[in-house]
Amino acid sequence: MSDNQYFHPETLKRILRLDLRAKHVVEGFLSGAHKSRHFGNSVEFRQHRQYVPGDDPRSVDWKVWAKQDRLYVKQYEVDTNMRVTLLIDKSQSMRFGSQAMNKYDYACTIAVSLAYLAIRQLDAVGCIMFDKDTQNVLPPKIKWSQLAAITDRMFRSTPDTKIDVQKTGIWKNNVRKNNSQKNETQKNENSGLMELSELLNDIKGSQPDFQEALRIAAETVRANGLIVLISDLLIQREGLFRGLRYLRSYGHDVLVLHIMDDMELDFTLGGPTRFEGLELPVQIRCDPRMLRQGYLDALNIYLEEVKQGCTKLQCDYALFRTGAPIDAALSTYLSRRNTFVRNGK
Repeated sequence: MSDNQYFHPETLKRILRLDLRAKHVVEGFLSGAHKSRHFGNSVEFRQHRQYVPGDDPRSVDWKVWAKQDRLYVKQYEVDTNMRVTLLIDKSQSMRFGSQAMNKYDYACTIAVSLAYLAIRQLDAVGCIMFDKDTQNVLPPKIKWSQLAAITDRMFRSTPDTKIDVQKTGIWKNNVRKNNSQKNETQKNENSGLMELSELLNDIKGSQPDFQEALRIAAETVRANGLIVLISDLLIQREGLFRGLRYLRSYGHDVLVLHIMDDMELDFTLGGPTRFEGLELPVQIRCDPRMLRQGYLDALNIYLEEVKQGCTKLQCDYALFRTGAPIDAALSTYLSRRNTFVRNGK
């Protein structure tokens, strides 16, 4: 597959009129569309400051002087560019997919769409491809060739194999075999089989911790900027929140785009099923129909914890289903975000 697979013109067309504004004050180095805590020449008045020798006489508010017989200068809020950094999860769990695109492909398409939108409005864009072991950093730049560099990093970072739920996925339906085939299969698989309760007891030890990747992101983008985390968030929540808190302590505006497959959200499997771990060499046999309600209850608790944790840290959170058209989902999210920004929320 070409590294242009993540560049969808149809998606870009729908979001073209939406700008990616920062909720929090950011620094920049060109005249852009984002507010800064620095002062300079702009059309938006911020405040008066008492005149001191050396100030440009052109900045003096002569109307105030005429009324109060005191010299004050006018200060304006500078519009600046953002530095946008896309943090893209390339761990093995992102391989899973029951729809046209797996979670990784969906995440990359969203990321490229945001990168295109940011470069179009003269914002510097970079990316960090990460999993629990490695981080691949591409520093932010403002040029169209950066878009090709980002898609190339995505293509080269693709998890090993796309997982098809109907064939060899994280959820795999058992196929009836004759006795000899069944015995041989059991013999080969017994070493990897675990009881469900055994796996759940060890779940914290099996999940990757992305705290280090988020720390690197915070230190890579030194100026206050926009950090966009795109992941399925199948990680230890304590590590996630510590990492997000670290990003916020650097003054970054943080978006958390949570990517999940429809099958993960709906759990519509039926019949005896073998669950195969993507990040652990384990397999579990069970009937998902008996687990469905418990799974959905646990999922809702997990989603609420993630959402509330992000909200508490003032990180913008949104859940994306891989079955939803990217253009519509992304347009809806950006439109909602821009409304909140304009209302000062």
